[in-house]
Amino acid sequence: AADIISTVEFNSTGELLATGDKGGRVVVFQREQESKNQPHRRGEYNVYSTFQSHEPEFDYLKSLEIEEKINKIRWLPQQNAAYFLLSTNDKTVKLWKISERDKRPEGYNLKDEDGRIRDPSTITSLRVPVLQPMDLMVEAMPRRVFSNAHTYHINSISVNSDYETFMSTDDLRINLWNLEITNRSFNIVDIKPANMEELTEVITAAEFHPHQCNTFVYSSSKGSIRLCDMRAAALCDNHSKFFEEPEDPSNRSFFSEIISSISDVKFSHSGRYLMTRDYLTVKVWDLNMESKPLETYQVHDYLRSKLCSLYENDCIFDKFECVWNGSDSVIMTGSYNNFFRMFDRNTKRDVTLEASRENSKPRAILKPRKVCVGGKRRKDEISVDSLDFSKKILHTAWHPYENIIAVAATNNLYIFQDKVN
Repeated sequence: AADIISTVEFNSTGELLATGDKGGRVVVFQREQESKNQPHRRGEYNVYSTFQSHEPEFDYLKSLEIEEKINKIRWLPQQNAAYFLLSTNDKTVKLWKISERDKRPEGYNLKDEDGRIRDPSTITSLRVPVLQPMDLMVEAMPRRVFSNAHTYHINSISVNSDYETFMSTDDLRINLWNLEITNRSFNIVDIKPANMEELTEVITAAEFHPHQCNTFVYSSSKGSIRLCDMRAAALCDNHSKFFEEPEDPSNRSFFSEIISSISDVKFSHSGRYLMTRDYLTVKVWDLNMESKPLETYQVHDYLRSKLCSLYENDCIFDKFECVWNGSDSVIMTGSYNNFFRMFDRNTKRDVTLEASRENSKPRAILKPRKVCVGGKRRKDEISVDSLDFSKKILHTAWHPYENIIAVAATNNLYIFQDKVN
């Protein structure tokens, strides 16, 4: 379906929240301002702007359809009254400007109010045009189109902390762009082997460091993370740090390689840590320790015994994302059955919550869910065998400062907030 949500992203203030979907649409939600008579309304997000970002295309040279699906959205930091965001499908990144108009010019000299050009001979006096108030209009305009730079599918984009450049990443290459220049980009990572039959790994995600504009990281399908420094060389094929956890030989199975592939990598807001998500776990790495992760969290360990059927129904290739809260103390990631998981790094407590229509009444409190494995099932537990694998939470976002989260469950967007609000 075209309305399946494929990416969710708060802007840097948290006032706006954008979603992209399979049909190439971007929907931007804006947070309600608090009003005196309805103080509890603060925090409700309402639709602010909807626009078609990408259209389906056809590559005639390769006889390939290019989907319009939005793979990622990244906001630029706000610098004036307008908002800017980057959105990408498999091949093309676009820079959109979203701005408000609440006035219109009236009293033109050379044309009448309908816009028709007036007969010059009837113009006898000079009028000063005036701005008249009008109903608020939100306009989305494409300002730049960054295309023709990727042979393979773009899986991630990331805006640099210099606010001048961004990178786009596909399976084998990472390109660096200047936000002002659309006709050329610089290839900064290329892992394509001379002979494609020797291809053993692909790039799965990449992100810039939040404060150091020379540092970025990319993850691979082999479960490794490479930290690169653009000051060292123009082509960053030689990483400066390499993070990988050796596999426990006792866990070795036919599926080991597939489930060790990293589907998402995120720097902490502080820039000190990296979080990676693979099929069964979330790991937190200290940038100063490459040998092993600082913390490992089991997302749904009860699926270990189900890998065979998950392979048969292709779910084992699902790409789950992960996010930090504003203070880097809690991390969140999705699972199946519309479950999503939160791990508190300080207390080591974790919780499973469910995003579903049944429990999404306004002001309803989410009850923690438990999955039981084998043996007797308590009445509030759900058995592994009755989990719905078609309902999956792949995309989530966390407000940059507050305990407000956005969770995409197929074509529904859920926004939950702390009950202290």
